[in-house]
Amino acid sequence: MSLRYLHTMVRVLDLEKSMAFYSLLGLEETRRYENEKGRFTLIFMAPPSQPDCPVELTYNWDGDAGLPSDARHFGHLAYEVEDIYALCAHLAANGVVINRPPRDGHMAFVRSPDNISIELLQKGEALEPAEPWVSMGNTGSW
Repeated sequence: MSLRYLHTMVRVLDLEKSMAFYSLLGLEETRRYENEKGRFTLIFMAPPSQPDCPVELTYNWDGDAGLPSDARHFGHLAYEVEDIYALCAHLAANGVVINRPPRDGHMAFVRSPDNISIELLQKGEALEPAEPWVSMGNTGSW
C-alpha cells in the first residue's frame, strides 16, 4: 500500500485574519476553491519551498454554528524554521502571542486566530539560549 501526504485541514472563522496569520509564518496561497452551492471556501497555503505540503483553511460562509468551539481536538501543525528567534520576534512584533517561547533555542508554540496550535522547530541544532526568550514564561496553553 502506498500513501502520499496531501494536506492538513483546519476550520477558520475569519478567513482574512487567518490568512494574514499564516502569511506571517511565511506560507503563501497555492490554490483556492470556492463552492457557491456548499457555501464554503478552501484556501491552501504552504511554504514557498514546499508547495506540496499545504494547510487547507476551510471557511464556511454561514459560520460554524454547531461545531466544537475549541479546536484543541486537532493537535497542532509543525514547521521547521531557519531561525526560531527571528521568527518569534517577527510574530510577536505583529501581535502574535508566543505561548511557549523558544527558551531552549529549539521549540516554540503559538496559536492561530482559530486556536490552532502551531509548533515551530529550529532547523538543525538548537540555537544557544538567548534573551528575552530564556526568561520568558509560558502564556496560556499550547
